Amino acid sequence: MTEPRRKPPTMKDVAAHAQVSLSTVSYVLNDSGPVAPERRQRVLDAVRVLNYMPNESARKLKRRSPFTIGMIVPDLTNQFFAMVTEGVQKAASARDVLVVLVAPAAAEQPEEKQAQLLRRQRVDGVVYLSGTGSLPAAIHEIARSGPIVLVDEKIPGTGLPAIVAESRKGARAVAAHVLEQGHRNVAVIGGPMALWTARQRLAGYREAFAGAGLDPDAVPVIAGDYQQESGQRIAAELLAADPRPTALICANDLLAIGAMEHCREVGLRVPEDVSIVGFDDLPLSRLLTPRLTSVSQPAREMGYRAAQALFELLDAGEVGPVADLPTTVNLRDSVCPPQEST
Repeated sequence: MTEPRRKPPTMKDVAAHAQVSLSTVSYVLNDSGPVAPERRQRVLDAVRVLNYMPNESARKLKRRSPFTIGMIVPDLTNQFFAMVTEGVQKAASARDVLVVLVAPAAAEQPEEKQAQLLRRQRVDGVVYLSGTGSLPAAIHEIARSGPIVLVDEKIPGTGLPAIVAESRKGARAVAAHVLEQGHRNVAVIGGPMALWTARQRLAGYREAFAGAGLDPDAVPVIAGDYQQESGQRIAAELLAADPRPTALICANDLLAIGAMEHCREVGLRVPEDVSIVGFDDLPLSRLLTPRLTSVSQPAREMGYRAAQALFELLDAGEVGPVADLPTTVNLRDSVCPPQEST
């Protein structure tokens, strides 16, 4: 009886043996990126031990020099999106890869139209930061010839790899901080519910409410669009209630900044009259008066890792497991105990 034929080792096998990422193996084999000498030697040793033989014809088909990748980002006026883009550009520059950037808001065109323009550029793959929570038809067309990696947003049902942060965990932590200060009459300015991030953050807030003995269904929630004007408008609606909420939990910093602007307009003090928290920890948020308590997520690292994942798919046809990146709550000056408890 003949033994079953063994499959030849893959780049993934080399990466596992050397205890490095697929991108590191690709950098060594293609001499296409910086690798520390110790890691390079581990990869070369793994190649020798496993008797790995690169498929040169497949590599030539997959690689075009230089690569050109696309990136779709909703709005570059949002500092968070701009930082994610910086991370993508940094990873691409290390490999001499050109990034074709499209921003639907800047072009005043819908995402579908911008994706069509990108498809005509014949890019090798795309990093996609969705502003709609769905895949435009033109992105489906791109996916037929090249890989797509999502960043900051997951799109359930697509099976696409996504580089995201622990939105739910961060939201739960910042809401718990507000409640620990004694707030019980709180309200939420959420993000657009079509987006995974908005749903995750709302789920985290609700978990904190339940943990503090509040009925999550009794906490007012109004969804905005992650823009400052939206936060200003929704804050006006929520703070008109009687009794007025003593704290507003906002799904991103721009919503929080809009809420703070409304408070200034009507003479409410932050945090003495209304405590406010955000999410994203934009550089601008540390310069506000008062400085904004916010959830920090590593925007540049998210972009960098998304580009690396795209390169792994282009080089090896697969991407290693990716864990959600950590978030942290930065406590500043925009939260204090409600007046009635002091």
